[in-house]
Amino acid sequence: MRPAGVLVGLLLRPHGVQVVLTKRSSHLKHHPGQIAFPGGKVDPGDTDEVAAALREAHEEIGLDPANTEVLGTLPSHETVTSFQVTPVIARIHAPFDFVPEPGEVDEVFEVPLDHVTDPARFSIQSRRWRGTMRHYFTVPWGPYYIWGATARILRGLADRMQD
Repeated sequence: MRPAGVLVGLLLRPHGVQVVLTKRSSHLKHHPGQIAFPGGKVDPGDTDEVAAALREAHEEIGLDPANTEVLGTLPSHETVTSFQVTPVIARIHAPFDFVPEPGEVDEVFEVPLDHVTDPARFSIQSRRWRGTMRHYFTVPWGPYYIWGATARILRGLADRMQD
């Protein structure tokens, strides 16, 4: 498994805490058009998964690491594409204007934390992938179909917040 980090960015807005997500570029080779957290694999210059998540968030959505406060991490998740992904929970200090990197990100959007931490909002779907039936969480939000590793990480956050 290859190590990776994703940023679960929490942004305090007047209408409540929001989670920052991206819609990946439709031109990417892997996972085009899918909903994801900013993040990616640990590069040689990264000290760990937290550093990778912060670096990738800067590259993908223009988030300056100095504008974040890392609160902790969630247990890592193995993906079907052989990554060991560590979710990094961080508070984003406002004001913050998203600047999506067009080669990687089509859109940056926010989802209410209350929505993605309510276990009742999740469902389990299935599909065949590489000859095997795979089951995965989904947590739709408006026009966005949040599923797979992203939904699994959000479900882990929901479970943690219920404890």
